[in-house]
Amino acid sequence: MLRVNIICVGKLKEKYLRDAAAEYAKRLAAYCKFNIIELDEEKTIDVPNRAAIESVLNAEGRRILSKIDRSDLVAAMCIEGRQMSSEKFARYISESAVNGVSTVDFIIGGSWGLSDEVKQRASIRLSMSEMTFPHQLARVMLCEQIYRAFSINAGTKYHK
Repeated sequence: MLRVNIICVGKLKEKYLRDAAAEYAKRLAAYCKFNIIELDEEKTIDVPNRAAIESVLNAEGRRILSKIDRSDLVAAMCIEGRQMSSEKFARYISESAVNGVSTVDFIIGGSWGLSDEVKQRASIRLSMSEMTFPHQLARVMLCEQIYRAFSINAGTKYHK
């Protein structure tokens, strides 16, 4: 069974977002081994300069990379990534499993994004939209899209 991880910086603060993520995790249990790995946000000064931001990105990046195995397929969620339809996303997940991938890691960085090192480790860079979303909401949206992808691949009625 395919293992799917969301490795993300920060915790869900709002109960309704935690509840939504938990609901999708419960639904995904029928299709894959699903796990959300939350990493601590790096602290910084109130108005960080470029060097402080780079320091945050690098520290968070090291923590993210420590959670990724060598054989994992990595998808970095970032603004410069490519967008794809739910159907194409479903094919991406299905083809990954068919090609012998046992674990897919989706990476959501902190408020400053992802380090270059994490982006370079990724097999693909994905963007949810040209619009900007709060990181916490993006996590729930990603959970839903992963569930939708498995539903599409299973031929259920969830995706209409």
